[in-house]
Amino acid sequence: MGLVNKMISKIMLGVLVVGVTALSAEEYSFTVENSTKTKITQVLVSEDGKTWGKFDIGQGIKPHETVTLIWDESTNDEDCKQHVKAVWSDRSESESAIFDFCEDNLELVF
Repeated sequence: MGLVNKMISKIMLGVLVVGVTALSAEEYSFTVENSTKTKITQVLVSEDGKTWGKFDIGQGIKPHETVTLIWDESTNDEDCKQHVKAVWSDRSESESAIFDFCEDNLELVF
């Protein structure tokens, strides 16, 4: 095999490896809009509506702010439909609602 063929083979292998890595590192994201006058301090999520986990939203979502949240890769095998609710700085909570997170351009408004 000539030098040029060896280089082409290595480049093709590199492209294949990068392509496989990109396919396996699928990210699921959505936006959350706080349409209220009170800061959101937690966004809670549950597959069954009983056991709740929370997204890392840092210092919270300010009134009238929209942020993008990304699911952790460890949740990629979970159901697309999840219960979600918000908690505000005054400790009040929204009603939980079911959203389909496999939907493109999903936006949650609280």
